[in-house]
Amino acid sequence: MSVIEHKMVAVTAPSGAGKTTIVRSLMREYPNMAFSVSATTRKKRPHEVDGVDYYFLSEKEFKTRVANGEFVEWEEVYPDVFYGTLKSEILSLQAQGKVVIFDIDVKGAGNLKKEFQEKCLTIFIKPPSIDALRKRLEARHTEDAKTIQKRLDKAAFELSFENKFDVTLVNDVLEIARLNAKKIVGTFFRFKIPL
Repeated sequence: MSVIEHKMVAVTAPSGAGKTTIVRSLMREYPNMAFSVSATTRKKRPHEVDGVDYYFLSEKEFKTRVANGEFVEWEEVYPDVFYGTLKSEILSLQAQGKVVIFDIDVKGAGNLKKEFQEKCLTIFIKPPSIDALRKRLEARHTEDAKTIQKRLDKAAFELSFENKFDVTLVNDVLEIARLNAKKIVGTFFRFKIPL
């Protein structure tokens, strides 16, 4: 892989804490940002589009790409469910002059930070409470009670990693969280990316 010289932003959070909403908000505020589409082996949800939301791969294809060194980072996030960031995705976006932004799980964000260090700003989105997180997950109506409980158990674990990231942003009132995210990113780039 070519040396990655450009700054990038990794937004992480427990599932349901609002990272995708905040990433989309940042991309509207900073039009030069481009979303790094992750690869996953999980099943596609009805509203999702392959190559836009994720690259949906079979477990075999994912593992082949891992063996070929095609990922900058990857994790088995849930048993037999893998997520990862393809090197080609980052390089392609940066070749277009884009600032890459990641919507990524806690371990993935940690791995990106380890790989790119000061070139990668990591923002940890934190729900105001586990109870608030439960309500958000239930309001999605995309998962059963067992899956929601699994996500909540994982969230409790992920919250213990908060201090490993550059900035923590509590997403209690969405509009305030969006404004704070814009300020954090603007400061990191010293306002040099287009508003």
